[in-house]
Amino acid sequence: MSKKYAIFITALFCSFLAVFLAANALTPDQEFSELENRTLAQRPELTLKSLASGAFMKDFETYTTDQFVGRDAWVGAKARLEALMGKQENNGVYFCDQDTLITRFDTPDAQQVATNLGYVEQLAQKTDVPFYFGLIPGAAEVWADRLPEGAPNASQKDVIDQAASAVPSAQQVDLYSVLMAHKDEDLYYRTDHHWTSLGAYYGYTALMEAMGIAPVPLSDYEKTTVSTQFYGTVFSSSGVRWVQPDQIDIYVPDTGVSVVSHTYDQKGNPVEEPRALYDYSYLDVKDKYSFFLGGNQALGVVTTSHTDAPKLLIVRDSYTDSLIPFLTAHFSEIHLVDPRYYKGSVSQYIQDNDIDQALVLYSVPNFVSEKQLVWISQ
Repeated sequence: MSKKYAIFITALFCSFLAVFLAANALTPDQEFSELENRTLAQRPELTLKSLASGAFMKDFETYTTDQFVGRDAWVGAKARLEALMGKQENNGVYFCDQDTLITRFDTPDAQQVATNLGYVEQLAQKTDVPFYFGLIPGAAEVWADRLPEGAPNASQKDVIDQAASAVPSAQQVDLYSVLMAHKDEDLYYRTDHHWTSLGAYYGYTALMEAMGIAPVPLSDYEKTTVSTQFYGTVFSSSGVRWVQPDQIDIYVPDTGVSVVSHTYDQKGNPVEEPRALYDYSYLDVKDKYSFFLGGNQALGVVTTSHTDAPKLLIVRDSYTDSLIPFLTAHFSEIHLVDPRYYKGSVSQYIQDNDIDQALVLYSVPNFVSEKQLVWISQ
């Protein structure tokens, strides 16, 4: 390499670096990344204490990583380059067949699993109404044939089998069999960890079988597509930007159904917040899955026009949100409890509200990592 050429390359790099740093300095910091669906680090405060401890430099490095100009484009380019080089995983997400992104499932902590199953058993023992328990296998289990060859993937079926023996006071809901029987269908979103409305329908049929209730045939519904531009949480964390978006479908109309979310104000006073079975405002934002019931809530009550039907309580995660529409055909009220936010006694709530049947329903990945289930044993 000639000296002039070396000087030219050095000058070019320095110019690029100067432009990049200037653009970075002039571009306003972002508080939230829509693509990654997370809050971004903000400029840390410089103090003698933070400088001496090394915390400032660590926080500043995180800040610059989150706030550099063109971050989304760079993240996407990095993921594509790694895929071209043969890498099949990024940030715990596998690049799978059929344009699918699947979060890897690692062997869970055995003690945490046993503890959580113990909490479910304790609630079942305290409950005087028919009690059901179901674990929903995720895409890494049902769509295992889409994973890259040789990709590490722990068994979710083992957790489900363990649950059957560890919670004898509950009637088990066999969601695994029905989802495996339909695994060639669009049971999960390709860019999100949740099941689709079709997957939720098959889960609904498994629950109805366990309860001895005839489900509404799928042919009786008319499918309606409400969005064709859904990019979910797995897309956000993967760095992948080249896959096609998912679509969100619904089957059940929301006529005759009301939803109320029970919260508290800053003074601790109870507040009733009206919600809806389908919140169409979420279709205009990144978090489109919150279209179902308006997203997370500590305690929600869904009321239907079937006033003579029984009342159901569900201790649940977000998979249940897209299942609820199918259940509105069979219950007068559906009470939804999320232990991450609701800290009251579930068994007492069942008594106080004349609940007829109770269900604990979680996806396997969420159940094995949940640290708040202790509240349901109170």
